[in-house]
Amino acid sequence: MPINILMPALSPTMEKGNLAKWLKKEGEAVKTGDVIAEIETDKATMEYEAIEDGTLAKIVVPEGTQDVPVNQLIAVMAEEGEDVKAAAAGAKAPSAGAPSSPPSPPRGEGAGQQAAATATASVPVSKEAKAPPPPPAPCAPSPQQGEGGGEGARTNGHATNRVFSSPLARRLARDAGIEIGRIEGSGPHGRVIARDVEQAKTGGGLRAPSAAAAGAPAIAPANAPAMTDQQIRALYEDGSYVVVPHDGMRRTIAQRLTAAAQSMPVFYLTVDCDIGKLMQAREEINASAPQGKDGKPGFKLSVNDFVIKALAIALQKVPDCNVSWTEGGMLKHKHSDVGVAVAMPNGLITPIIRNAETKSLSAISNEMRDLAMRARDRKLKPHEYQGGATSVSNLGMYGIKDFTAVINPPQSTILAVGTGEERAVVRDGKIVAAHIMSVTMACDHRAIDGALGAVLISAFKALIENPVMMLV
Repeated sequence: MPINILMPALSPTMEKGNLAKWLKKEGEAVKTGDVIAEIETDKATMEYEAIEDGTLAKIVVPEGTQDVPVNQLIAVMAEEGEDVKAAAAGAKAPSAGAPSSPPSPPRGEGAGQQAAATATASVPVSKEAKAPPPPPAPCAPSPQQGEGGGEGARTNGHATNRVFSSPLARRLARDAGIEIGRIEGSGPHGRVIARDVEQAKTGGGLRAPSAAAAGAPAIAPANAPAMTDQQIRALYEDGSYVVVPHDGMRRTIAQRLTAAAQSMPVFYLTVDCDIGKLMQAREEINASAPQGKDGKPGFKLSVNDFVIKALAIALQKVPDCNVSWTEGGMLKHKHSDVGVAVAMPNGLITPIIRNAETKSLSAISNEMRDLAMRARDRKLKPHEYQGGATSVSNLGMYGIKDFTAVINPPQSTILAVGTGEERAVVRDGKIVAAHIMSVTMACDHRAIDGALGAVLISAFKALIENPVMMLV
């Protein structure tokens, strides 16, 4: 099977690149690790290394070509023992408007170790940092052009993806009636070899059947699939890590936040709040707290209690931000139900203070303390952490100055709170010290426009800087 070489994506935003130079000629043998071409981006010149032995059968895009689209076919290699002329004959020059193949893995400057699920037949490495490339992803298919796949190919949507396998393994798999694409490879670079087929005959080392094999229509995913576990582990030396299985909470967090990032357009608004008056009020209120029968104060307010109350009242003042987006219409909430992110072993959860705008600071403080304690013990009931209108995520206790937080659907906002610290500010033309806290509001742009979000965070700032207004 010929190996298609595509223009790689060297960064998440790269759409085109320049093919600066071919370092191998047509008909020349190529060994794994040989640099076959140089690719130019706006940041660096990258070397393109082969990850499989073969012969450069056909150069489709000549050197010096500018603005070559990512994933466009640029050359074809023939496998060892394959007819070079036949491989070259099957190569077609790219046509304008032709659909692109699945993305190739980025490597080098600005790409880190991130890789797309579909690997090409070579890996680019930065010329400026000549570190050896990480091991190629095992069983990473190379996109093939045209219809059909034959032996050693796996169908994925409209593209036929190459599976690295030995001729003997393909013959044994065919004789056993096993789809070669379902077999996990243990050979070099994840190549499927004879012993893998023998193991597959006993039911071991098999992937789930593809949609095409199951008779279901093949549908191209809306987002590029993530790397498989095997592809990720191949980047690290055996014995250099331990595998800690995910629990249900970690899986849920990953699923929900990934869905939020993929489906929700978000913008961020940051303001600095002078919390000098708040700190003074907090100290006075805590000092006057009544003593309980056990001799302990009836409550102890935290800065976060003021933040919860201020955000709840701000949502009442700007009701168009107290909403949840649905395709059928906007849900406009009557009360301010404020979630608060609570860290716990192996994850986090967001218990909710219901009707926070109606509750006193002391009530919010005691309720939050109870919710946080039960959250860490994993004893919250679903209604205590589901829903809500907004959330607060506070990392100030860790010394974090400012950050952005991920919105928790179906909420439309989340407030990220940094540490309160003394900073130099200018007042009446003089530099003075002030107690400043930076907060960043994330807003779902489907439900809240920029100007409206600015009104909300301004209302919050006014309240947090003048806490007496929360009592009016």
